[in-house]
Amino acid sequence: MSSVPVAAPPVLSAPGFWKRALGHRSFAVGAALSLLLILTALLSLVWTPYSPYEVDMAAKMLAPSAQHWLGTDPYGRDVASLLLVGARASIAVGVIAVGIGLVVGTAFGLLAAAQRGWAEEIIMRVADFGFAFPAILSAIMLTAVFGAGMVNAIIAIGIYNIPTFARITRASANSVWSRDFVLAARACGKGAFSITMEHVLPNILSVLIVQATIRFAIAILAEAALSYLGLGTQPPQPSWGRMLSEAQTLMFQAPLLAVFPGLAIALAVLGLNLLGDGLRDLFDPRLARKR
Repeated sequence: MSSVPVAAPPVLSAPGFWKRALGHRSFAVGAALSLLLILTALLSLVWTPYSPYEVDMAAKMLAPSAQHWLGTDPYGRDVASLLLVGARASIAVGVIAVGIGLVVGTAFGLLAAAQRGWAEEIIMRVADFGFAFPAILSAIMLTAVFGAGMVNAIIAIGIYNIPTFARITRASANSVWSRDFVLAARACGKGAFSITMEHVLPNILSVLIVQATIRFAIAILAEAALSYLGLGTQPPQPSWGRMLSEAQTLMFQAPLLAVFPGLAIALAVLGLNLLGDGLRDLFDPRLARKR
């Protein structure tokens, strides 16, 4: 029996990929900002200037100084410490929520592409129904039943991500199923599961990586919005969105209380979006030949 051509290796391991990546402006800036976000969260695990849970009414509403680099909030908590620990909440929600969407959505998308027929139709119609429930609406429904909290926010954002990954996976997988090496594998007697895992999935990984990066940015925005509305991370756990909510009544007395968490959210989302755009360009074979 003749051998079946195997799927191409992941693009990340392709020769010259990292050299091109470092020379790509969008990727380089996005990677730097994303790395800064991760390092900030890691640093908060071992050190913060002050305890983010310590209330000191004698030190409330202090301006930035050598003692409190970014000042203090109305409860006397150090703003820099709140921002550091708030990065952990954003990353935790983003990673878990996007992970839920990626794993479940990809599985359904691969199943739809492999089975076709009624299975594909049912999965895609359920995905269409899922688009009717954005993260905030899902969080409101979950909050009404189970109460507000980070777990419910993660579940809501994760459910919101599933239809997106299912549709993208199905569309990408369908194009791979028509490739010659997949037809050769089928002629050699390989089953749908083996072909999916050995040939289809490796060839759509780049698309899934790009989409996961972009959805990560959206998840951070969704978590901030839910916390702002009081549906996400609950006190005393710091959250960038809740910092914005607490600062809105003090815009004229202490505008910096809103500027710092707003800037943190903007930089995190900008970095992940630039990283996703850069990866999309680098994974595109036509662009790769031009660079």
